[in-house]
This record gives sequence, C-alpha cells and structure tokens, in this order.
Amino acid sequence: MDKEYLMRLLEDVAGGNTSPEVAADILKDLPFEDLGFANIDHHRKLRTGYPEAVFCQGKKPQQIAEIMKGLADKNANVIGTRATLADYEAVKAVLPEAEYFEDARIIALLRDRLPHAEGTIAVVTAGTADIPVAEEAAVTAEALGNKVDRIYDVGVAGIHRLFAKLDRIREARVVIVVAGMEGALASVVGGLVESPVIAVPTSIGYGANLGGISALLSMLNSCANGVGIVNIDNGFGAAYLASNINRIGETE
Repeated sequence: MDKEYLMRLLEDVAGGNTSPEVAADILKDLPFEDLGFANIDHHRKLRTGYPEAVFCQGKKPQQIAEIMKGLADKNANVIGTRATLADYEAVKAVLPEAEYFEDARIIALLRDRLPHAEGTIAVVTAGTADIPVAEEAAVTAEALGNKVDRIYDVGVAGIHRLFAKLDRIREARVVIVVAGMEGALASVVGGLVESPVIAVPTSIGYGANLGGISALLSMLNSCANGVGIVNIDNGFGAAYLASNINRIGETE
C-alpha cells in the first residue's frame, strides 16, 4: 500500500465517504514489512486478535533478533518459540527487556502482563517429562493475555493425583492436557470436566510410543466427548486455540 492511497483512504474516512469499518476491512491484508529474508505481518493482530509469533527453529539468531525487534516496535507482547539460548542472546542485544523461558524454549517480550480474559486456562500434564511442552503452552497463553493454572504430574499411573486436583481443573474455562506414553490422560480428563479439552500428544515415551504417534492416535480415538487434538509437541498451537476459546463472548 503506497502513501498516496493511504492518505486518500484516511481523507475518505474523515469526510464520511468511507466508514471506519470498510477502511478496517481494506487494511486487514496490509501491510507487511519486507526485511529481505522475512516479511513481518504487522496486521495479523488486526485480522486475528494476536500479533505474529516467531518460530525460531531453523532461523539464524540475527534473523530472529531483527524480526522480533520489528514486531516489538508495534506490539506490546512478542514471542519467539522453539528458541535456543544463543537465539535469546541475539534478541536481548536489541531488546534488553526480553526474557528467556528455558523449559518452554520461548523468548518473550511481555510489556503487558495483565490478563485480558476472565476465564482460566488449566495446563495439565501426565508426567514431569511433559513439562517442556506444557510450559510452551502456559507461557504462550499468558503472553496472549490469559490466566493460567499449571497442574503437573497427574497421570493415570497414579490417578489419585488427578482426583486431588480435580476441583482446580473443573474451574478452568479451557483445559490443555499434555501427555506422552499412551496419551490416556486426555480421555480421562475429557470424561470428568464440562470445559473444552485440548489434547497435546508429546514425543515422550519408550520405543512403541513412536515419537508421539502412539499418543496422538490414542487421543484421536478417544471416546470422551469435547476433546480436540493438536499436533505432537505443539504447546503453542494448543495455547492459541485455548486463548481463542477463552475469549469467546468477551470484548477487548
């Protein structure tokens, strides 16, 4: 979009020839910032309610730093997922406020830490080994403006641990269940709560777990109603979906 077109659009809105709603629809697909190696989507928040997140895996640290700096110029909160400590050091050089959440492997610039949704998202794990994926979900959900309740290591091998925390889980508006091995916890929780359950299979498990495929297939074949599944180890995707559900019926 060139400056002349933008000025004409603004003049039309000011003169009453174009409604703000029509102008917003025009602007939804534009603009993006071309860095040569990446196109930063500055209007994703206008279209979807959330700014673009940076998937760091496969990118050079300096590329990550430049992308996150560009996003930070226009957004209060910015995150980079699947990030290494080296990635964080590069980002911190240009964004000193940035934090690194080691378990979650997330770089986050969180200028706005207040929850903007009333409901709570519960993040529940089967085992301690599932915590890295759960933390990716929890930190992402918090960055998106949600209250998060972490409930870890309550898998079916000691199901009494789950029952001891059931009141907290039932209070949540959305429940994210993170489980490896055979992935049974998602079905159990799905049969005990009325809230939507988002199941995240993890790659944790012995050989027949097949890198999370066994847990994924178990969750897909769940007989519990109200359970949806995201991809293996996809804590970010689970948190994004949970945040969308948590905000239904609420206004910014």
